[in-house]
Amino acid sequence: MTDASRPPRVLFLCTGNTARSQMAQALLEHHGGSRYQVTSAGLEPGMVNPLTVQVLQESGLPTGHLQAKGVRPLIAEHFTYVITVCDRAEANCPIFPNATYRLAWAFEDPAAATGSDAERLAVFRRVRDEIDARIQAWVAQRA
Repeated sequence: MTDASRPPRVLFLCTGNTARSQMAQALLEHHGGSRYQVTSAGLEPGMVNPLTVQVLQESGLPTGHLQAKGVRPLIAEHFTYVITVCDRAEANCPIFPNATYRLAWAFEDPAAATGSDAERLAVFRRVRDEIDARIQAWVAQRA
């Protein structure tokens, strides 16, 4: 397969790879289908937040394949797009010498939300919806 016939590779990068970048990965996989090869990673990977899984499943998206990953093993790989989804990842993003484009989409960190379970869940849903709208617009621009 030639480079021109391969789908664009997209890396979503966040600090912990526990919420925003996982949401972005699942949403682009859904809206972009086989037109994109998608992964996500974190500067300091943790565990996928259970509320991330919950809000993605509420949207009917598969989550079984999602796992937090570190960015270091990916630095030398070729990505068409490296998209940071938080200000901290943007400020501390390593150089990806084989990336064609680098984009910065800052979203609030839902994992930092405080309050009752219902209040925290509402923040996760809102951030999911904001990421969803951004991904749908981005995919539409490339159609």
